[in-house]
Amino acid sequence: MKNNTLYQLDGKMPLMQAIPFGLQHVLAMFVSNITPIIILAHVAGINAETSAILIQNCMVIAGIGTLIQLYPIWRIGSRLPIVMGISFTFLSLNIFIATTQGMGVLIGAVIIGGLVEGLLGLFAKYWIKLVPHVVAATVVTAIGFSLLPIGANSFAGGVGAADFGSLQNWIVGSFTLLVCLGFQVFAKSFFRSLSVLFGLIAGYILAVCMGMVNFSVLENADLISLPKLLPFKPEFELGAVLSIIAIYLVSATETIGDTSALCSGALGRNPHKAEMGASISCDGFVSSIAGLFGCTPITSFSQNVGLAAMSGVVNRFAIATGACIMILGGVFPAFGMLLTTIPQAVLGGCSIMMFGSIMFAGFGMLARCGFSNRNMIIVSLALSIGLGFTQASGMFVIFPQIFRTIFAENCVAVVFLLAVVLNLILPDKPQKQAPEIRKNEV
Repeated sequence: MKNNTLYQLDGKMPLMQAIPFGLQHVLAMFVSNITPIIILAHVAGINAETSAILIQNCMVIAGIGTLIQLYPIWRIGSRLPIVMGISFTFLSLNIFIATTQGMGVLIGAVIIGGLVEGLLGLFAKYWIKLVPHVVAATVVTAIGFSLLPIGANSFAGGVGAADFGSLQNWIVGSFTLLVCLGFQVFAKSFFRSLSVLFGLIAGYILAVCMGMVNFSVLENADLISLPKLLPFKPEFELGAVLSIIAIYLVSATETIGDTSALCSGALGRNPHKAEMGASISCDGFVSSIAGLFGCTPITSFSQNVGLAAMSGVVNRFAIATGACIMILGGVFPAFGMLLTTIPQAVLGGCSIMMFGSIMFAGFGMLARCGFSNRNMIIVSLALSIGLGFTQASGMFVIFPQIFRTIFAENCVAVVFLLAVVLNLILPDKPQKQAPEIRKNEV
């Protein structure tokens, strides 16, 4: 029998029933959450002991951020089933600042920039009108498109992997995808909603049998370890702060898109202005907290938005169990290290459908906006330039470094900016003679 509480924000359900759904969200985003820190630590030359501390802190911060989104503190948090994690959007700039000015300068910029984004969220009612439904729908569609290469690269084994595109990865990724698809199509209620979890488990078991899982990372993992505060002393440099703030604005646009996609795809409605502002404020203020723990900025995770849209599970308590699992993964490092053994091909097999569902949510939002000539121009021009130009990122070579950092490879930022500008400059009302012409023609 279908348990309707799974599909209600505030439905009550037993803890043991909620845990699988929370775990499903954790597994969908876990590797993506810690990967930015792993890459940054490697490039910046951070030692292994400090890197392990940062990975641990990232898991705890992601869990805390998710809980605040689910159960707001004042006007910080949207009360929506949004899962938070460390953002990839900042990675290239983080590496540049960390390698040229040091981790202390980067962390100082993260803290100040987060406060700026948080304040923007609190005062969103004064500027959110710049993001009407047609702009939000265009951004959501762009997010869906931008995630497709990520899912494909993961399916093939992960960018830079020695076995990228190997037969093993094709087998494991395809098997995982087929299991997810099978449960999504043929299973009933509870089991259908857990299709991604079943796909992950089945794919992981197959990967173990094929010798693709390396358990050596568990050998030196501590049983229990508390998060470390201020692993780096914050330093404040104006140039770094301004650069990070610029990327925070881009991250805010992605959060607007994720919030819109979640409401459209999982809740079947448009987001309220207060919800979008609260989502942004949570991004910002929790990112400042992340900085105190040596972590880079946090944001909503699009893959989990896709999971909610695909499964229909929006129960806040169920998602909160996932947040608690992330926190426990940080406090008990062995558990967190175990999750890192999931092969990229398994995650890619699950991601394909989830990322596609975000695009589908964008299409649905566009349909509700209507297919007027004005909307056609906004959507088609913003998407064609945003997606097209960033695929040929070398064409941005004539622009300053900060401009390239923000726009050259970030199609969501370009799409958002163009959609906002076009929405402001294009006339909002049809020509007066148009109805009369149609009448005469009839």
